[in-house]
Amino acid sequence: MYRKIYKKLLDWKNADERKPLMLLGARQVGKTYIIEEFCKSEFSKFKKVNLFQDKQIVSLYQDATLSSDEKYNYLKTLLEFDLDMPDTILFIDEIQECEELISELKYFCEEHNSVKIICAGSLLGVKLKRTKMSFPVGKVKMLSMYPMDFEEFLIALNKKMLLDEIRNCFNNNKMMNEALHNLALTYYRYYLICGGMPESVKNFISVNCDIVKYDSSIKKDIIEAYLKDMKKYVSNLNEALKIEKVYNSIPKQISNESKKFQFSKIEKNAKSRDYELPLDWLDAALLVLASYRVSLPEKPLAAYKEDDTFKLFINDTGLLNYMLKIRPADILDDDLSLFKGAFVENYVASQLAANGIDLYYWLSDGIAEIDFLLYNDDGIIPVEVKAANNTQSKSLKTYMEKFKPKYAIRISTKNFGYNAETKIKSIPLYAVFCLKND
Repeated sequence: MYRKIYKKLLDWKNADERKPLMLLGARQVGKTYIIEEFCKSEFSKFKKVNLFQDKQIVSLYQDATLSSDEKYNYLKTLLEFDLDMPDTILFIDEIQECEELISELKYFCEEHNSVKIICAGSLLGVKLKRTKMSFPVGKVKMLSMYPMDFEEFLIALNKKMLLDEIRNCFNNNKMMNEALHNLALTYYRYYLICGGMPESVKNFISVNCDIVKYDSSIKKDIIEAYLKDMKKYVSNLNEALKIEKVYNSIPKQISNESKKFQFSKIEKNAKSRDYELPLDWLDAALLVLASYRVSLPEKPLAAYKEDDTFKLFINDTGLLNYMLKIRPADILDDDLSLFKGAFVENYVASQLAANGIDLYYWLSDGIAEIDFLLYNDDGIIPVEVKAANNTQSKSLKTYMEKFKPKYAIRISTKNFGYNAETKIKSIPLYAVFCLKND
């Protein structure tokens, strides 16, 4: 399956700066698959080690009596693989099993920077935050990987001509042919059901896109694996229980009238200080997406971020759909009643995050709300999300009058278009992947 992160891996390979690469991502988003494809395709010599299985390597790097040079030479001997040969790469999977080797990546960067090393692992982001060893700051290139976005979904379904038409309409503010527009919306709704987990998408393809035959138990298995993971890298069982409580509360909270995540909805009398570590765990595991309120929608957005006021979204819309027990027919019929807006907002958040866009929103005191903000060459661009084609909104009008952005974006089921008078660009929900920060 094609994954857009492949280009970033190529950029790393071809860069003058030689640092080990670390790929972070939630379980089952496809990290191991894409790394192996990259290593096999782009290098003539490739070696993979898995530290769950290769305990000799773990023992080697835990041996405090050996120097870094000695460990490096012994590593090559254990692997029967000359890392110093040209066009060679080493893939270390499950590197979180050896904190000492993570710390030793600084040595690889400084003393053997011609050697290509790429690392990944389950809950690696959590492990890095909770490691007792020093992390080689500035000596490792970090990339984050998310579930497949809608663009990758269409590529997997071999709908490249439809994708080309979507991109063409987006770039030229051109309305799409109505039949193609409706077809794209149909696939968008399929995506809401399946989500972007590769195994789920593969199953959907295997049944020839027949949603009746699609096996939703795949999502159940993924969520159960996530819940089991929540017992790892925690200080005690109580912390694990809190992580699970936070995670399970998110689907019910994305429609909060307060427009923020509320600790009191996890359990009675819950305080933010009691849940800082569980929230940090979920964020580091990339199981959730956090969107922060800004006090002022000015550049740079990060300078106006309110750390204690945020929304939380589930990292994959398919998983959210399963957690909420939504019937596929209700999604296909566009019949989610009052919850539809929140569900679609989660979808947009996941698409933006997958394309490297930080999540921010603006909320005035009871007057107006802007769902997302983009920070690009045109300044701060407000993005409003509508679940259907009813696009009347006082919030966006209020924002435009107050802050006078160059233009605004409205995401809905409506076709592409641009209103020169209101300066609002209409983007269909299936084209969110076209939005960039640059």
